[in-house]
Amino acid sequence: MSMTDDELGLVDAYWRAANYLSAGQIYLMANPLLREPLEPGHIKPRLLGHWGTSPGLNLCYAHLNRVIRARDLDMFIVLGPGHGGPSAVANAWLEGTYGEVYPEVGQNEAGMARLFRQFSFPGGIPSHAAPETPGSIHEGGELGYSLAHAYGAAFDNPDLVVACVVGDGEAETGPLAASWHSNKFVDPVRDGAVLPILHLNGYKIANPTVLARIPEDELRTLFEGYGYAPLVVAGDDPAQVHRAMAVALDDALDEIARIQRAAREEGAGARPRWPMIILRTPKGWTGPKEVDGLPVEGTWRAHQVPLAHVRDDPGHLAQLEAWLRSYRPEELFDEDGRPVEELRRFAPSGDRRMTANPHTNGGRLLRPLELPGIRPHAVPVDKYGTATAEATRVLGEYLRDVVAANPETFRIMGPDETASNRLGAVFDVTDRVFAGERLATDEHQAASGRVMEVLSEHLCQGWLEGYLLTGRHGLFNTYEAFTHIVDAMFNQHAKWLKVSRHLPWRAPVASLNYLLSSHVWRQDHNGFTHQDPGFIDVVMNKKPEVVRVYLPPDANTLLSVADHCLRSRDYVNVIVAGKQPAPVWLPMDEAVRHCERGIGIWEWASTEGGADPDVVLACAGDVPTLETLAATDLIRRLLPDLRVRVVNVVDLMRLAPAGEHPHGLSDREYDALFTPDKPVIFAFHGYPYLIHRLTYRHAGHDNLHVRGYKEEGTTTTPFDMVMLNDLDRYQLVMDVIDRVPGLGGRVGHIRQRMADTRLRLREYTREHGEDAPEVRDWVWPN
Repeated sequence: MSMTDDELGLVDAYWRAANYLSAGQIYLMANPLLREPLEPGHIKPRLLGHWGTSPGLNLCYAHLNRVIRARDLDMFIVLGPGHGGPSAVANAWLEGTYGEVYPEVGQNEAGMARLFRQFSFPGGIPSHAAPETPGSIHEGGELGYSLAHAYGAAFDNPDLVVACVVGDGEAETGPLAASWHSNKFVDPVRDGAVLPILHLNGYKIANPTVLARIPEDELRTLFEGYGYAPLVVAGDDPAQVHRAMAVALDDALDEIARIQRAAREEGAGARPRWPMIILRTPKGWTGPKEVDGLPVEGTWRAHQVPLAHVRDDPGHLAQLEAWLRSYRPEELFDEDGRPVEELRRFAPSGDRRMTANPHTNGGRLLRPLELPGIRPHAVPVDKYGTATAEATRVLGEYLRDVVAANPETFRIMGPDETASNRLGAVFDVTDRVFAGERLATDEHQAASGRVMEVLSEHLCQGWLEGYLLTGRHGLFNTYEAFTHIVDAMFNQHAKWLKVSRHLPWRAPVASLNYLLSSHVWRQDHNGFTHQDPGFIDVVMNKKPEVVRVYLPPDANTLLSVADHCLRSRDYVNVIVAGKQPAPVWLPMDEAVRHCERGIGIWEWASTEGGADPDVVLACAGDVPTLETLAATDLIRRLLPDLRVRVVNVVDLMRLAPAGEHPHGLSDREYDALFTPDKPVIFAFHGYPYLIHRLTYRHAGHDNLHVRGYKEEGTTTTPFDMVMLNDLDRYQLVMDVIDRVPGLGGRVGHIRQRMADTRLRLREYTREHGEDAPEVRDWVWPN
């Protein structure tokens, strides 16, 4: 369908209005409609923001609004360029959504003045498309994730089209480069579509961009190699670009409809070649062409604030006024400051507005998961610690039932490690997603699977974030050491949740759930490179209201924790659990109660007998729990008069003071567990300083001694690994002897025996290549 001259005029007017509003946000704090000559007092004292990408984004908005109305599309847009905030806010205001969400910023002159003043202003809004921006699921300040978010939103949304503008600076990042392969994971029957728009305006902050400087035939070939059918729109004449963009959009949407119809109605099974648009327009288009004798439009100088000295340079002030008046605001806004009627009618209505699309406020669409009971999956425990199970394998059987009960709203993401992490039971009911060529030797590969695996942690996280923020549920499983690859993505998501929780119009979304397995203490064949428990330290830096860290000690507690996390909202939950055979300490009922408390005394393992303990042995993590209980067994036999209390921690946040975290312990609660004056030997899964950081405000901190990972590792046996880091049972006994008053000299022979045993056991591993039976076969003596 071709665009008429009247439609072209409306698109151009809408584009000019959005450009005017975008520039106004950067510069003006008064006189929003230029009803009087521009004066220095109308200009913000600090000019902050980014103009260069805004005209191209506004062009996309205007044209997408046209096709939404013409085709009644369910569509929204993801803005990849990091500094597209002015455009996102401008279009939300033009569509009327902004005033609905923030009535004080309504569609009138006063609302426009407030819109301008608040942008990058103290007490106002940020310069990026942040959670405060209606229609946004993507904070573009950190580049590289827009396309993954867009595809995540499209999965299991068969009627949705997600337009994604990828900036040419962003396109240089590794995560974005991998994201182009997301088209191999789209099922045209069950999923929606993503329409990538690669916006080439030529420059980053101060440098040319790679993709803008390669020949067009090479550029086309690149994206054809990615599996796309590129459509090119290029130019600097608005009328010509408008017409070309309209044709390209219509062709792209026609092809998307054809692909989906062929798959859904005709059973076409071959992977389609999805359309994309390459849009080439000048950076800072329609802004100042030259400032102080230097070219600006179409150069890197247009990136931020093209006229930087407007308050104190009359020439710059005059140039700004001429620039703003070039959009002819008197034609675009009526006497009250509202967009004129033609522009109001041009925008889609209701939920069809991209800034009001329900998918961009996914909590509005969220349905609770149908969760199976955990007790049918429990490992029977007749006596404490005598049963053995691979914790994540048990969890896999539970997740199998979660997948089966939620075939359209739950996905598992991970970098080719679902089976490695012992979650393979899920393949009893689903497959891995793959829409590419499949061979007879492949197993569990299908376009309609619920497990998504690709060797890019960035892509897995980006897909899952897009999936969650549009109202669905999921789990990200990966090797613990390599979660650091998405440290920055976790940071951004946690910040998003922190802000959105305080916006009453943002509905809660399902939590981002990490399962970290193949952890630091059991990397027998991979060695030092795969040994790093530091992701939990990164998590602990975020606002306490949005992060949770769980260290279940066995399979039954892992089931309880996972069930809790899948029910939660607006959190980042990190679960660390091993996949190797290990003791199951607690029967299911006790496991549930222990997880509900998050921390507790294991009376069955303690020897205090109702009196004050002489020492507290605390533990957090499956391997530290094993070593702590083995140390307790040694103390029972070698130091039978010593009163020992065993405290296990599942919820790491319980160690914080009550005023520091919602799960934190009051001083009274902490003292009741750890005592205010007795030595505490704490065996911890991660880096020891984190426990000190959590507990330093509590009483008795000087009595706390923490053992954990201290960057000693190699390819070795499980017990040698804990010995390398002084976390083993014999070292813990030595720590008790060293720290309980009056023990040292009296039991020096026992301490020496512990040290000699460590040496003997290390020699055994070197000679036999495995741990000694006394360690390997140890069980708790009920």
